Amino acid sequence: MDKINIKNKKARFEYILFDTYVAGIQLNGTEIKSIRQGKVSLAESYCAFENEELFVKNMNIAEYSHGNIFNHEPNRPRKLLLNRKELRKLHIKVKEKGFSIIAVRLFLSQRGLAKLEIALAKGKKLYDKRESIKERDLSRSVE
Repeated sequence: MDKINIKNKKARFEYILFDTYVAGIQLNGTEIKSIRQGKVSLAESYCAFENEELFVKNMNIAEYSHGNIFNHEPNRPRKLLLNRKELRKLHIKVKEKGFSIIAVRLFLSQRGLAKLEIALAKGKKLYDKRESIKERDLSRSVE
């Protein structure tokens, strides 16, 4: 089985990441087949609460190439599966000013289930972004 490991490259540049959690995703029909082909984009995805349930929004899972009329909608909100204690903890943190939940990485578990690594994050300011660019350039020049 192919190792699927799709990362959100913008996440570490745009945000300061604090706590990370691994959540299952509730998928429909052909979505898992499309994920196994690696046709997923996490670039603009974020997580939001609706009725004390956590949903990932704007995660683009491309339509399955061999799908028929039962193919899935690419940008629909997908429910994340976390236990109640973790959901409560995240809900309290998100209510604080400046915190948000973003998708960092999508991977397949040992059993072949799609898992999404999410992180509690705070947006970086412009000067923080410049600082991270300087650090990256310094590490490249040292190598």
